[in-house]
Amino acid sequence: MTVQVKICGLSTPEAMTAAIEGGAAFVGLVFYPPSPRALTPAQAAPLAAMVPQGVVKTGLLVDADDATIEAILKQVPLDLLQLHGAESPARVAEVKARFGLPVMKVVKLRQAGDLEAVEPYLDVAERLLFDAKPPEDMENPLPGGNAVAFDWTILAGTTWPLPWMLAGGLTPENVARAVEISGAPAVDVSSGVEDAPGRKNPAKIKAFLEACRAL
Repeated sequence: MTVQVKICGLSTPEAMTAAIEGGAAFVGLVFYPPSPRALTPAQAAPLAAMVPQGVVKTGLLVDADDATIEAILKQVPLDLLQLHGAESPARVAEVKARFGLPVMKVVKLRQAGDLEAVEPYLDVAERLLFDAKPPEDMENPLPGGNAVAFDWTILAGTTWPLPWMLAGGLTPENVARAVEISGAPAVDVSSGVEDAPGRKNPAKIKAFLEACRAL
């Protein structure tokens, strides 16, 4: 089974090189200022320039307005917009129409009933990403990258008409089990390949990609 990998929250040339050389299919740049992984368009541009043809440059956005997205795209030629906030299906459609880029909508899960949120996005998004809802008692949680996993059995046996990814608390040590249980065709990692929030470890990136190649 070939599992595609997205390394998200890349912020240094060393981490980007590790992701590309290790075979990541997607690389993620974060444009959400509260995140420790956040970049300005000027910071992201040279990293995006390192990415070869065929690797999908993904921009993580959280309830961003048109002006914010436009400013990013003027400097960073993204291939995919990852909408990680509370964007409605109508907003997803608006973003696609305005900027002409495919959209991956994030749906956050804690229990099986949360999957009901998926249906309205199936006609407007190109991809889905399932991430963990942060625990209710977590202080100052981020929209993603909280190093929190959800119950992967929620996704076991599900099928979707769109390509989808699994995120949330994945590490080199648990990704094989996560894929086995959930059936995920693609996975997204951020905190699981870091030494501290926002500090990617190239060796951990390499280990994660090797673990996925072995599946």
